[in-house]
Amino acid sequence: MEKDSTVITVITKPKRSDGDAPREACLVVINGLDLGRKYELNQNSLMIGRSSKTDIQIDQESISRNHALLLNDGSRFLVRDLGSTNGTYVNDRQIQEHTLLDGDQIRVGRTIFKFLMGSNIESAYHEEIYRLTTQDSLTQIYNKRYFLENLEREMSRSLRYGRNLGLVIFDIDFFKRINDTYGHLTGDFVLRQVAGRIKDSIRRDDIFARYGGEEFVILLPELAKPQVAQTAEKIRQIVHRDPFRFDNTLIPVTISLGLADLNEYMSRLSQNAAERERVEPNPMGLIKLADDRLLEAKRRGRNRVVSD
Repeated sequence: MEKDSTVITVITKPKRSDGDAPREACLVVINGLDLGRKYELNQNSLMIGRSSKTDIQIDQESISRNHALLLNDGSRFLVRDLGSTNGTYVNDRQIQEHTLLDGDQIRVGRTIFKFLMGSNIESAYHEEIYRLTTQDSLTQIYNKRYFLENLEREMSRSLRYGRNLGLVIFDIDFFKRINDTYGHLTGDFVLRQVAGRIKDSIRRDDIFARYGGEEFVILLPELAKPQVAQTAEKIRQIVHRDPFRFDNTLIPVTISLGLADLNEYMSRLSQNAAERERVEPNPMGLIKLADDRLLEAKRRGRNRVVSD
């Protein structure tokens, strides 16, 4: 009987093709001066810094003269810190050298770049510019304009179908003190981290936006007021539970929250109409009701939710 033969298959490493080389890439300013500006990464290296001799000049005190270097070594794109005073960060982590992936965010000082790489970089750039029209550039959540447009739309829909609509307004307690004590770079970090924690904890259909400065809003479709209050309390605890860490410094952060819901707002309008002439529902009226309660939360000592 013939013995089984052993077949040895030799796997050879394929030769490198042009497809292994870096694709087109660019940086887009998503926070800071020249918002939306694109920098093509079509040379071996680009210097970022405050000096007029750098390839990407950013005239800000928090940026060193020669702050960071972007490198294309033929197979990948890297960013390297050049011993800057305030450091170079990728996705909010301080780095010395980092291989960039599509979508990475590079922060130097208070300026944030988004790294885009792909076979159709022009399309990716235009998508990013459109996103900047609806999102806050620093926190990467929706902006005030987008929120107000959706508030009006959701109010009309809720009234048409007889459904409720919740609204939470909150801001960061003593935020000016954080900026004054730790600096504006830390303040920006806290804003981004607060937004990130909350964004991960709310429902997909909720609309979360930066309303201005350290003030935020959340629109909660089809929730009754007790559920809105539960959500607000959960958010308060998420922020308060763990201090934020920036440059090895722990920063305790709390928020104050006020809330309202559409059913309550419409009931108040009906009472006013009985006393005077008919009053039409207005999105700003719902905002004011929640904002008054935010002010009451501050009067009561902050780090709390006020719902009535």
